Amino acid sequence: MRKILVTGSSGLIGSEVSTYFANRGWQVNGVDNNQRAVFFGPQGDTRWNQERLIRELNGFKHWEVDIRDREGLRKLVASIKPDVIVHTAAQPSHDKAVQIPFDDFETNAVGTLNLLEATRSLSTNIPFIHMSTNKVYGDAPNNIDMTELESRWDYNDAKYINGINESFSIDQSTHSLFGASKLSADILVQEYGRYFGMKSCVLRGGCLTGPNHSGVELHGFLSYLIQCNIEERKYNIYGYKGKQVRDNIHSYDVARFIDCFIESPRIAEVYNIGGGKENTCSIIEAFEIIQKLSSKQMISEYLENHRIGDHICYYSDLTKMQQHYPNWSISVSLHEIFEQIYQSFKAKI
Repeated sequence: MRKILVTGSSGLIGSEVSTYFANRGWQVNGVDNNQRAVFFGPQGDTRWNQERLIRELNGFKHWEVDIRDREGLRKLVASIKPDVIVHTAAQPSHDKAVQIPFDDFETNAVGTLNLLEATRSLSTNIPFIHMSTNKVYGDAPNNIDMTELESRWDYNDAKYINGINESFSIDQSTHSLFGASKLSADILVQEYGRYFGMKSCVLRGGCLTGPNHSGVELHGFLSYLIQCNIEERKYNIYGYKGKQVRDNIHSYDVARFIDCFIESPRIAEVYNIGGGKENTCSIIEAFEIIQKLSSKQMISEYLENHRIGDHICYYSDLTKMQQHYPNWSISVSLHEIFEQIYQSFKAKI
């Protein structure tokens, strides 16, 4: 039985990866200490997901370890001796990072270094997959020539017709403190690959989503938006006329790509992983989709000031991923994503 260690196992991507590999006969070791509830309060609590994994998955083991605990993490990795490590644990909000800069950096950057060193001390042959973020590009995507359409912004430069690829600059831009801490981790994972020959992979996510997301205002775009609609709560729109665009990828498609990488790993690779152009929507387009599903109008307030470092338009160019792994493609459409999240929230009422 192959063994996988998943950090942030109670979160959106971590729980999806845990489920995916448990269903394929792997022994899954989930590391999570519910730090999301500390960051975001009761709405961010993921214990329900942890309990679901323990209850439903054969071969799942939960470990209550903080990734900032260097020695505890080293001992855990050494005792488990995993065949693969998937690192999804993070402080995920660029808004929250301003309030807790040390917690943010120690979790995102130092926590990743702790895990890399724990892995390297065991073996450099263990595939190491790290969930990064498109925020490593800072607000540089906002400098691309754009056109304003009726319900969204879009790129007006043929170079970006398929979205942003991995060669896009990470320099000369405002990243937010979150973007800076995640970029530090991103580069560390690449460097451990190049310097030590580790089979490492950085996945720079767009809007990662799905029905197991504990969405809050500061993190979890679609999950939080749909929850506001169902519960008839106010949704704040921060600037850009509500036309800012995101590409949305279901957590299942992220897990599928991780599987592809594990079966054919590479060294120090970087991929922009998102829904691509086909799975994009703006905030006001998202309003329209959920209103049709629920027959409820969104309650919203428009705030003129946009979030610092926020993207006006961002969607991932998936060309490199599909060239390296031609058997992978997006399998869950945007409307299916909305439907799944909507039905999941309805079931909890």
